[in-house]
Amino acid sequence: MTETDKARTDGARADGAGADAAREAVVDAALRRLGLDAKARLLAGQDVWTLPALPEIGLRSLVMSDGPIGVRGVRWSADDPSVALPSPTALAATWDPALARRAGVLLAQEARRKGVHVLLAPTVNLHRSPLGGRHFEAYSEDPCLTGAIGTGYVTGVQSGGVGTTVKHFVANDAETDRFTVDNLVPERALRELYLAPFEAIVTGARPWGVMTAYNAVNGTTMTEHHHLVNEVLRGEWGFDGINVSDWMAARDTVGDIEGGLDVAMPGPRTVYGAALARAVREGRVAEAGVDAAVRRVLRLAARVGILDGAESVVAEPPTSVDGGELAREIARRSFVLVRNERGALPLQEGGTVALIGAAARDARVLGGGSATVFPARIVSPLDGLTAALPEGTLSYAVGADPATELAVAGPGFTLRAVCRDGAGTVIGARSAPGGLIQWMGTDLPEGVTHENLHTVELTGTFTPRESGPHAFGIKGMGAFTLTVDGTTYFDDVQRPGEDDPFGAFFAAPVPRAEAELTAGEPVEVSLTHVVQLPDDLPMRVVTFALAHAEPQRDADELIAEAARTARGADTAVVMVATTDRVESEGFDRTDLRLPGRQDDLVRAVAAANPNTVVVVNSGSPVELPWREDVAAVLLTWFPGQEGGAALADVLTGAHEPGGRLPTTWGSLADAPVTRVVPADGQLPYTEGLFIGYRAWERAGRTPAYPFGHGLGYTDWAYESLAAAPRADGTVTVRVGLRNTGGRPGREVVQVYVAPAGPGPERPARVLAGFASALAGPGESTEVTLTLPRRAFEVWDEKAKAWAFVKGSYEITAGRSIVDRRLAAPINV
Repeated sequence: MTETDKARTDGARADGAGADAAREAVVDAALRRLGLDAKARLLAGQDVWTLPALPEIGLRSLVMSDGPIGVRGVRWSADDPSVALPSPTALAATWDPALARRAGVLLAQEARRKGVHVLLAPTVNLHRSPLGGRHFEAYSEDPCLTGAIGTGYVTGVQSGGVGTTVKHFVANDAETDRFTVDNLVPERALRELYLAPFEAIVTGARPWGVMTAYNAVNGTTMTEHHHLVNEVLRGEWGFDGINVSDWMAARDTVGDIEGGLDVAMPGPRTVYGAALARAVREGRVAEAGVDAAVRRVLRLAARVGILDGAESVVAEPPTSVDGGELAREIARRSFVLVRNERGALPLQEGGTVALIGAAARDARVLGGGSATVFPARIVSPLDGLTAALPEGTLSYAVGADPATELAVAGPGFTLRAVCRDGAGTVIGARSAPGGLIQWMGTDLPEGVTHENLHTVELTGTFTPRESGPHAFGIKGMGAFTLTVDGTTYFDDVQRPGEDDPFGAFFAAPVPRAEAELTAGEPVEVSLTHVVQLPDDLPMRVVTFALAHAEPQRDADELIAEAARTARGADTAVVMVATTDRVESEGFDRTDLRLPGRQDDLVRAVAAANPNTVVVVNSGSPVELPWREDVAAVLLTWFPGQEGGAALADVLTGAHEPGGRLPTTWGSLADAPVTRVVPADGQLPYTEGLFIGYRAWERAGRTPAYPFGHGLGYTDWAYESLAAAPRADGTVTVRVGLRNTGGRPGREVVQVYVAPAGPGPERPARVLAGFASALAGPGESTEVTLTLPRRAFEVWDEKAKAWAFVKGSYEITAGRSIVDRRLAAPINV
């Protein structure tokens, strides 16, 4: 970011009292001109992604879009591509709020390109248990790291004039029964852990929105939680933005408006709109509460520039960002090298490399669910290494495929969607680059409406890349007809198998056909769906998919082939991965094992070649039972669209891996907190303050790789530590260190605070601050951090207030929670 951009965005963040007052005057004038029905209508989605325009006050329609790694826009289609950045766990693994801010600037640029005013991101829930199925979409197990990365992200997005909605407020830390679960969270844990990143972002970045979660907290559903929304979020923290519901979370008109919910999404059928106006007229809701919510919506509209007469916060957006280059930089900066024996990495120049694994060819670059975007290009590891290595030095073998189920049709398919009415007449068509149809609200092909649409046919050709029996299947609910190469294999109704209203989005495809096909010979394929949408649905969505799986070769044969390939190379690089049936929105994990026969694959390759490097392509922790048997282990998270290019950068040594673990990696058997399944509708957080590294230390257990761990391609000596308490309760810390290796590098200096004297029960130590150090070979440098007062406070449940705990503390600086290099005692 240039100095001009920084000055501009800093000015936009501060915004100025005069500009704020001018906008508020326009908002107040617009509010006075609205009648009750218009006000109530404004608080309800008009469709899946937008709020209604009110031309009588010069208000245009507010458009929202899913994030957090890209901006999908209002269309769920590869026809409308988006930049795909690495997963939030990857962004947190950079330990670099400034880089998160740059990511936010890019996303604001993407949002403006797509006509989006509000990004439904970031997700700042904590990694309470490693079984959380959506953890790839959140940052970390630690509130300090999460708050810092989230603050950078929000500041960056809003510097581009686009709003954010920090989510999911609060304690939405698992997916099981997420619509109904009542999470019973002790008050200290709620304040010191789960609310903490929200507080840091609200006070540090002034987000323009927050999204409340599906779940209840301590008996009250979050969309109706007056205490946490009105008293804490707005009262204590001074939040002045909108509070939007998670999609279909709003359930009670009176409870929601009194609980502080401003916007009920999606529409057009919500508990607001006509229902809210009726509640006011019947005396069940005070109109003043509606006015307060409308004022906040109009304030947001003024900030993003869609309310006539109000100057937007950002008149001139920051300088354009190259999305592909930034995606590549974030990816390589996020990769965490957790093991590197005998200098296995970087790869020896000119040596031969055997690349092994299905994920090396068919890259998984993002997680499943609402975080999905469709990049215009994806660089797979095979693509990246082929481009980076000398010709003739790279070989490839599939090894073991992690996919144990069908996936949405992809490579080899050329499809289009044809829409027909009840008489069979074609009324519209649209290309379908993948096998997924997901048309939400009014996002339908030209000429098509929900009233005249009867069937959608996915039709086209499939050209196999392998000969043998190909499996085809259907993802979705309702009546389907599946035809492959002239044979109809299914003509029946596929019924839902779960109660989740998003089951059609997240349920596994059902196998329905097996056809013997020949590589390179195209065949006709067709999947026709009869669209039947009940009138009482809160949102109208046409969603289904054609699924496919290639011929399944014998796993033992594939593993043996991979071992032979590895044996003849100087280095074997094995890609292992999770799938969207392992990590996705909509369900939690039941174990931490890699799917399929991938563990067997790694063992076989390591036995064949002692110089084996394993690259782990997962968004959150998996078990690595062979980790001591291989030369190196590199974690790449879900690395975004440029992941393969970034991997080549790191493996070849063009760049060092810059990441540090944002979450503890260990076995499920040893993990201290594992319960994510409610009993009788409730999930007690019995562990209290002790999650993540706090719990591992308390239990005296040793994880595979600790929080904060990560290796680079150089070494560092920590040479000095000075800690100086200040009168305001903060502590200034200076750490001197020297690059003792042979190449330039970046070090993440982590500072932990440990209580050394008597006092309330607390974790053994907590992360209180961190900073990056850059130095060339042999160079010394110093970083300075200010530890906040909050690092020395606890929540006093009796006083209902923060209490500063005076006494003795140990300040430590080092490379991880366990690799603490220097310590200094202080008294505060």
